Amino acid sequence: MKGSYVDGFVFPVPKNKVAAYKKMATWGMRTWMKHGALAYYECQGDDITPKPHGGMKSRSFKELAKAGPNDTVWFSFIVFKDKKHRNAVNKKVMDQMNKEAKKWEGVPMPMDPNKMAYGGFKAVVKK
Repeated sequence: MKGSYVDGFVFPVPKNKVAAYKKMATWGMRTWMKHGALAYYECQGDDITPKPHGGMKSRSFKELAKAGPNDTVWFSFIVFKDKKHRNAVNKKVMDQMNKEAKKWEGVPMPMDPNKMAYGGFKAVVKK
């Protein structure tokens, strides 16, 4: 995969809202790719319970996301050429979101944005 910058997200989605989240995520994928993202991934947790490793105790994604027993945990990321490219693409996406804001008024979010961890990461080791 080409690209040296990634926006990454970890968050819970209630099990009964996964279909609505997938619909929102599909819109997101189309929008970011239309505006120049190199790749877009929405990944639902499948094997996220940490296993003991050499006496170390890892923090679980469930704990990180503050997920409850009726939540699924998602790890999502968008790939860009570099930070400058990411900023340019995200500006276009935000402009489009602002233009479409009326369309989304009153539509409930299928996840709690206050439980989302988000950040931009530069790729340091990659193939």
